[in-house]
Amino acid sequence: MRTEKHIFLSEPENFREKLLSWVQHKDIYVWLDSNEDLGKGLYGSYGSVLALDAESELTSSYKNAFKKLKDYRNFVKDYVFGYFGYDLKNEIENLKSNNFDGIGFEDLYFFQPKKLFFFKEEGLTLSYLSSCKKEMDKDIEEILKDVTGEIISSNKVHIKQRSSEEKYAVKHDKIQAHIHRGDIYEMNFCMEFYAEDALINPLAVYQKLNNITGSPFATFLKVHDKYLLSGSPERFVKKAGNKVISQPIKGTARRSAIQDEDDLMRNKLLNDPKERSENIMIVDLVRNDLSKTAIKGSVKVEELCGVYTFKQVHQLVSTVVSEVSPETNVVDIIRSLFPMGSMTGAPKISAMEIIEELEETKRGLYSGAVGYFTPDNDFDFNVVIRSILYNATERYVSFSVGGAITALSKKENEYRECQLKAAAMTMALQNK
Repeated sequence: MRTEKHIFLSEPENFREKLLSWVQHKDIYVWLDSNEDLGKGLYGSYGSVLALDAESELTSSYKNAFKKLKDYRNFVKDYVFGYFGYDLKNEIENLKSNNFDGIGFEDLYFFQPKKLFFFKEEGLTLSYLSSCKKEMDKDIEEILKDVTGEIISSNKVHIKQRSSEEKYAVKHDKIQAHIHRGDIYEMNFCMEFYAEDALINPLAVYQKLNNITGSPFATFLKVHDKYLLSGSPERFVKKAGNKVISQPIKGTARRSAIQDEDDLMRNKLLNDPKERSENIMIVDLVRNDLSKTAIKGSVKVEELCGVYTFKQVHQLVSTVVSEVSPETNVVDIIRSLFPMGSMTGAPKISAMEIIEELEETKRGLYSGAVGYFTPDNDFDFNVVIRSILYNATERYVSFSVGGAITALSKKENEYRECQLKAAAMTMALQNK
C-alpha cells in the first residue's frame, strides 16, 4: 500500500535541483525527466519522476531474465523501475556478447521504490510505501533545507576514441558488403569513446548534459557504484491502457544558430531520400514486432518521418501504435520488441550478429532501455542513447554513438554524424 501527498510548488525548478542534490547519498535511484516536453506528440505523462530506495529488487544476467521479471512483477504488484540491457538479446535469440565491457552493468535490473516523487507542472505528488510514510514531512524539510548553489564539476577525464576514422571506414565497407550480398539492408553501427582512471561528479555531468540536450527522455540512474547520465531523445515503447506506442528515431541533421540555415537543414532532412529510407525500414520492423502481441489489424503508423527539433539536432521520428488485449503479459510485449529496431537494423537477427562481429565493445546498458511499470500494468521506456556510463569503482567512463548504415550511406557522412552525436557528451565531461 502507498500513501500519497500532494504539494503545490511555487518554484518547481528550484525544488527539483534541491531534490537531486539531496538524493546523491542514496545507493539506488532513477530520475526520469521530460524537460517539460509534453504535448508535442510524444505522449508524455509527467514532467519528471524520481524513484529511490529499494524495498525489493531483481538483478539478473540474460539467462531467463524475462521470466524472472514476470515472476517479480507478479510478486510485486506495485511500481517497479529499472532497465533492460542490450545483451538480453542473447536470451531472445541464439546470440552472444564477447566484446570488452568496461562498465559492468547487469543485463537486467528492477526495483520496487519505497519513495516516489511525481512532478507535473507546478504540482508534486509524493507516493511512499506505507511502511515509510512517516518520513514524508522529514524528507521534504531536508530537501528544502538543502543549499545547492552552483555545482562545480572537477572532472578529470581524457577521452579517447576506440576506433579511428580509418578503422571506421573499413568496417563501414564491410557492412555495405553484407548489404550488397543481401545479408541485411540496414544496420546501426556504433563506436565507443572512453576515459580510464576518470574521476567525475555524476550530478554535475548530468546537469551539464541535460542543459546541452534538453531531451524528453533524460535519465539519471544510480545502482550502487554505476551511473547512467542520459540525454536520450527517443522513446522505445509505452503502454497506456490497451494502447502500445513505439517511436523510433532514424535520420539526423545538425542545428544552426542562423534561423534561415536551420530551417533549411530541417527541410533538407525531411526530404532526404537516404534519411527517410532509414526511418521507413525501421518503421516496417517495428510494425512487424508489434504485430506479435497486437490485436489483429490494430497496428498503425500514426506519424511517419515527423521532424522533431532538439537543442543540438533535428531528428526524424515516427510513431507506430497497436492495441493489445487485457490478457497480454506486459513483459511479453517488451520482449517481442527487444532490442529496439532503431539500434539494431533489419533483418534484426542478422544485424545483431554483424554488430557483435564488428563493434569493439559490449553495449551493455547502451542501446538498452530505462523506465518503469505501473501497478495498472502500464509502462514507459526510453532508448539509452546520447548517454554517459560511469563505473565509479573502476573509474571508467564510456559513451557510444552510431548511425544507420544502408546501401546509400557514405562513410564520410556517417563518421561525421557520429562526431556530431558525440559532441554533447564530450562537452558535458570536459565541462566546456
